Amino acid sequence: MLYPSVDELKSKIDSKYSLVSLASKRARQLQEEGGERLSSYKSVKYVGKALEEVACGALTKEDQDESAIYEDEI
Repeated sequence: MLYPSVDELKSKIDSKYSLVSLASKRARQLQEEGGERLSSYKSVKYVGKALEEVACGALTKEDQDESAIYEDEI
């Protein structure tokens, strides 16, 4: 992967794990629902599009609510 660079992405998202998780969820959403946030993309694949959104700042990580109980924690 040449664009966006890993260094550029790491400046937006604090950890590689969070970046992979965020990009994979967004790629699945793009594949199933569409809803592209940018006017044009360099990448054809959904994961590349998700990473481009992170690099542009159109996609950011949300902070978890510590008091919430998530479905996978039950």
